[in-house]
Amino acid sequence: MISTLPSRNHRGPDGDRSPRLAYGADYNPEQWPREVWEEDVRLMREAGVTIVSLGIFSWARVQPARDAWDFAWLDEVMDLLHDGGVGVDLATATASPPPWLTTAHPEILPVTERGETLWPGARQHWRPTSPVFREHALRLVRAMAHRYAGHPALVAWHISNELGCHNVYDYSDDAARAFRDWLRVRYTTLDALNHAWGTSFWSQRYGDWEQILPPRLAASHPNPTQQLDFKRFSSDALKEYLRAERAVLREITPDVPVTTNFMVMGGTRGMNYPDWADEIDFVSNDHYVRPGPQDRDELSFSANLTSGIAGGRPWFLMEHSTSAVNWQPVNVAKRPGDLARDSLLHVAHGADAVCFFQWRQSAAGAEKYHSAMVPHAGADSDLFRAVTALGATLRTLAPVAGSEREPAPVGVLYDWESWWASEQGSHPTSLLDYRQEALDWYSALLALGIRADLITTRSGLDRYRLLIAPVLHVVPAELAEELTRFTEQGGHLVTTYFSGVVDENDHVWLGGYPGALRELLGIRIEEFGPLLAGRTVELDDASTGSLWTDRITVTGPGTEVLARYRTGTYAGRAAITRRRSGGGSAAYVSTRLGADGLASLLPRLLAPAGVSSELPEAACGRVELTVRQNPRGRFLFLVNRTDDEVPVPGLDGELLTGTAGADGTLLLRPRDVAVLRQPHG
Repeated sequence: MISTLPSRNHRGPDGDRSPRLAYGADYNPEQWPREVWEEDVRLMREAGVTIVSLGIFSWARVQPARDAWDFAWLDEVMDLLHDGGVGVDLATATASPPPWLTTAHPEILPVTERGETLWPGARQHWRPTSPVFREHALRLVRAMAHRYAGHPALVAWHISNELGCHNVYDYSDDAARAFRDWLRVRYTTLDALNHAWGTSFWSQRYGDWEQILPPRLAASHPNPTQQLDFKRFSSDALKEYLRAERAVLREITPDVPVTTNFMVMGGTRGMNYPDWADEIDFVSNDHYVRPGPQDRDELSFSANLTSGIAGGRPWFLMEHSTSAVNWQPVNVAKRPGDLARDSLLHVAHGADAVCFFQWRQSAAGAEKYHSAMVPHAGADSDLFRAVTALGATLRTLAPVAGSEREPAPVGVLYDWESWWASEQGSHPTSLLDYRQEALDWYSALLALGIRADLITTRSGLDRYRLLIAPVLHVVPAELAEELTRFTEQGGHLVTTYFSGVVDENDHVWLGGYPGALRELLGIRIEEFGPLLAGRTVELDDASTGSLWTDRITVTGPGTEVLARYRTGTYAGRAAITRRRSGGGSAAYVSTRLGADGLASLLPRLLAPAGVSSELPEAACGRVELTVRQNPRGRFLFLVNRTDDEVPVPGLDGELLTGTAGADGTLLLRPRDVAVLRQPHG
């Protein structure tokens, strides 16, 4: 990965080439008549737009038939944008195959686990492992790269679009062949595969590679390790497709950086983005707010997680919405101030570019009610005025460009394989929600005014004083050793129910739960106690648990009980424990406490690690603090989490954006964001 986004030094609308935060949107001029294009560029200059993603869904327009090409319209748009000082993140246009291709080659269409074909009519109707699709797609990529290799508007390549959004799991014969090839590389021998998959159970032992299939619809629960491996394979198959497009682009345009837009947000789990990050030159992400009680906490969580995937380096917010989307059950419009706060919260967590879907709101098609920078009402609208105001704010924040995330004192480990494995079928409960548990811990930290990093790597843990690893279900032996070293060297670990239970093959660690973490935590669990939906238990610290309980026996020397169950099957037994280990400690929380319950518990877990809020007491819980840094100084982003005005006294620095009172107190208006620049030290 590189740490500098290419658009930062592109000539902007005012001719300036100095570093800046990029600003823009997906641009789909093919939806509009020619006379609209020049107005688009004029309005882009007015709004401060510096970059657009172009050509994402234009395959049918660029290549209307197998041997027919039409680049004239795209040439004209590229020239218009360059003349207007707008850089182009040019898509390879492979996201949705055109009708001529699916008609000639229906074998490229994905197949569900039930054997049903996903037909054309929407988007992403292609198999990641289809050799026929890849042949045609790479032919298009090569044509695009040769055509625009030297164009001055080109600042980056945008591979496909939201890879895996609708086609991550394909169960076709192409997928079956590719899955077997992947398994041969992973296991080498059938004996090794049979051991890893535990095929002695239910007479599943394989005698030939050709007998192995994807986990298609079965009479009962498919093999759990087969399911986990298919998730790994499916992510890898898309990654290999990404690499195939990238190879063509680097061959023809080696100096043009390459990206693709991830979807780090609720519900998107099929792609192992930390594993993909090194395949692209800079990380890009799409994010959309889902209304609810934790909606802005979730936005912060996803932006923070994107920063973790990017290794703390700047990244590109490729898509979010100016207001309502079109695909939720009820599509709520954003309130005044939400557009700017949502955008700047991404910047606070490392985004060096703020882009929307899309530039001009569509008049037809499935997304015609999805908001855009230019709404149906046109430029004479409150929304476009808010868009223009945000462009001015981003110009003011130009000094932030290129700065990286300053490490926080607390790390929250987000483990993709634990996410996949912990939510599989035939488990103690089907109600477990890995992401929600992690989000609850994050919300609790926000409520206490504590900065935390969401991290996806199992190395470099020693930079954190407190490490929270919720539902760390998959724990290979080497990870257990690393966590033990972390605590012995003075780090403080917190983990939860259903952690440490299985190894990398989804085999249970024997001897009692929590398996690989049993000795470190100083506890032993003989049996899980999941709770029925709606059932709760009371703890003797006045908190309430749901979802899960454990029958805990304290075994280790130095293990203390922080709370016991007051009600329920395990009344009187330990519910929350902590064991001293070397210079640190390891704590275990055996029930789901929710964000409020965790906020009550956390001070007791933070204290041994010496972690406290960096915010004035009056602002704790009401303001989110994030910090970016570069050689020129530190940038403190203060985000009002409330709908009230919040005073923040006692902070020094140069106010880049925000309002200060006569006494120097920072005044955060409802949903406001202020940015302070401080010198190092």
